[in-house]
Amino acid sequence: MSEEEKKPRLSRAERLAAEREKNLAHWEAQDAILLKHREEAYNIGGDAQVARLAKQGKKPMRDLINLLIDPGTDLYELGLDAGYDIGKKRLYGGEIYDSEKRGHIPGGGMITGVGTVMGRDCMIFANENRYAAGTYFPITLKKHMRAQAIAEQCELPCIYIADSGGINLPLQLGCFADDGHFGTMFYNMCRMSAKGIRQYTLSTGGNTAGGAYIVYLASESIMIEKMAYAFLAGPPMVKSAIGETVSPEDLGGAYVHTQHSGGCDHFVRTQEEGIAKLRAMMEFEPSNKLCIERRETREPKFDFKEMMRNTPVDTYQYINIKETIKCLADDSYFHEYKPNYGPGRGDSVIAGKMWMKGIPVGVIASNASGVIYIDAARKATEWMIRCGNSKLPVLFLQGSPGYMVGKAEEWGGIGKYGSDMVRACTCLDTPKITYVIGPDHGAANYGMCGRAFKPRFAFTNMRGRTTVMSGETAGFIVETVRRKNIIDKGGAVNEEEMAQFRQMMRDRYDSEGHPFYTGSLIFHDGVVTFGEARDKIARGFEIALRVPIKESYWGDLKV
Repeated sequence: MSEEEKKPRLSRAERLAAEREKNLAHWEAQDAILLKHREEAYNIGGDAQVARLAKQGKKPMRDLINLLIDPGTDLYELGLDAGYDIGKKRLYGGEIYDSEKRGHIPGGGMITGVGTVMGRDCMIFANENRYAAGTYFPITLKKHMRAQAIAEQCELPCIYIADSGGINLPLQLGCFADDGHFGTMFYNMCRMSAKGIRQYTLSTGGNTAGGAYIVYLASESIMIEKMAYAFLAGPPMVKSAIGETVSPEDLGGAYVHTQHSGGCDHFVRTQEEGIAKLRAMMEFEPSNKLCIERRETREPKFDFKEMMRNTPVDTYQYINIKETIKCLADDSYFHEYKPNYGPGRGDSVIAGKMWMKGIPVGVIASNASGVIYIDAARKATEWMIRCGNSKLPVLFLQGSPGYMVGKAEEWGGIGKYGSDMVRACTCLDTPKITYVIGPDHGAANYGMCGRAFKPRFAFTNMRGRTTVMSGETAGFIVETVRRKNIIDKGGAVNEEEMAQFRQMMRDRYDSEGHPFYTGSLIFHDGVVTFGEARDKIARGFEIALRVPIKESYWGDLKV
């Protein structure tokens, strides 16, 4: 008898219990990797950069933000994963990333997030002056614009803590002068202020060329004596252009712009005094409101570790999404819509509503394999329309590899009903938040509110994988084409090479779909741990509900 045969056979309950504990251990390890991943952005440059700032009389930006926001509150940070190994993606710059040694920009060169200041939520932007003098790279601008878009949608006043050398000149190609580049952040400031969304700037360092407009365009701005400067051209350019020799202080220091040019409104002597002035300004902002009826918060009956236990290690393994929902919902209560509709086909999407921290929320959630059949698409479309008509915010729990394919589905109308689901997702004009918890591929990314469909916030956990299709499928498709080309030319297929190619495609897609990779490009607003998910999602809805919910207009649905 073999050693394997000698082992006692486990009962089904014992196997399930063992699998649950295996899942828990795996996701605890993955979340530990995530927390470690964040540390570099939190402490970019280490002690050496802190010491360098201290010689200038400056605190790190994260310390200033902690002074700015109300005691006992946290920054609702966005885009923390931006910029990691960005040079490998070769977007705008190519070999310049290598030659300039700027291929790795933890945090994307900027800190953005929603903070509570004097009881008012506001969007905070802080140049990470511990990296490349706070200059703007293409990914920095993308992060900046994303935060401005959220601020405009949620009508959040904006606070800029500015200390930047402007565009990073070697990598200017992706920074100037397209829509979404450097000028767009000033356009956005002007448009928001015209709508009554006030813009505040505290300059704690240099603001050169276009960056000076962060001071000049603010509703109110603050500059620090002998520390902050703003000018259209710095002393070297002035010398080159007109032969004039002038110091930064005399060219565009705090006293110049508060006493003479009028380009700045408030003169302070220290960073701490500047932060105090910002807080005083924010006290005049309107108080927060919540544009929905909220009830008391009730904690779930199951904690996040139960969610980890019920989340399979394999991204493509079936998941019972109700086990996740019960760990997110107040009192673990979920009101399901059409629970018995289309057994085996309609239940690949679960729909319903729940409360999160007292806020009523509609839910569209991938279930089982996540493959969206006709019945599931119909149900999801119906429920989005009901949520829109009821002005109910919607949470999308995305773990779908795509819509079902094949002759029977095409004849039955999967394209039509899938398109209705995409249209409903597009036209649903209540606050939407997407949380990717598994495969996120193809058209399912559309119908389940991927970034192109304007969710107010989009998050993922470490299980999420966002690509056009799975690596397995992509490998099969490309391999099939390669095989045909070889055979058509009279050649012989090398099976060993084909096997290596298939594995390469699997590895490539898994890498490119990984949350750290997609996060580095800001395809989402952040990777969250299982323990953070409920708080992060609920706070996102709270921020989104600072403005009244709009009517939803559905267009030419074909149902």
